[in-house]
Amino acid sequence: MSERQDKLASQLEAAFGSALGSCRFERGKLILEVAPANLIEVGTRLRDEFEFDMLMDVAGIDYLSFGIGEWATETSTGVGFSRGVEKTSFGRFSFHDAPSIPRSDRPRFASVYQLLSIARNARAILRCHCEDDDFPVMPSVTKIWNSANWYEREAFDLYGIVYDGHPDLRRLLSDYGFIGHPFRKDFPLIGNVEMRFDPEQGRVVYEPVSIEPRVLVPKVIRDDHRYIDAGSESEGGKNA
Repeated sequence: MSERQDKLASQLEAAFGSALGSCRFERGKLILEVAPANLIEVGTRLRDEFEFDMLMDVAGIDYLSFGIGEWATETSTGVGFSRGVEKTSFGRFSFHDAPSIPRSDRPRFASVYQLLSIARNARAILRCHCEDDDFPVMPSVTKIWNSANWYEREAFDLYGIVYDGHPDLRRLLSDYGFIGHPFRKDFPLIGNVEMRFDPEQGRVVYEPVSIEPRVLVPKVIRDDHRYIDAGSESEGGKNA
């Protein structure tokens, strides 16, 4: 961390005090944590007092299984081609038979704001966690940074985060009849509904999805005694 970055972090901590959950540099980036109740105050002061007058992006995050491996493994590792012992991720199943999987102990949804200060030649990441996992709500920052309008609509569409005070909170990328929020970790990869044109009704109709969920696991052939079937081994001994 440079002297200029260290000075900026110290100024922010002194200015916001307890209103700021944490202020740290991680991989060269300034990361600020704030509670929803303090988001508007902190955002306004970042713009007015610290010249972070440009909002470059707003992104939603789903921490449903954060820090938990996608595959439950016993003797194989949790990464690479060795993880295909048993599938456990929500998205690998249809919404009818999705199993319960371990959940992260942190709040599930968060909204992340990428800020830029041209005057200071500095960037900052402002992260705010929703307090309710079942109905995630976040104050809208459109009155602070007008560019947040479409970004918040995108996060609402994909993650289901409701931005309170947004002037026109509607879906932005998905269809009008779309069900669910496709970037949530428990959203099935095959979707919930499918659409087709019905020539008898003369219109597009929506139906329950008919695609069978499947998982393509790379098959790795190893010349190793751990992967030899016991039955085949005994037959081989008899034939010998």
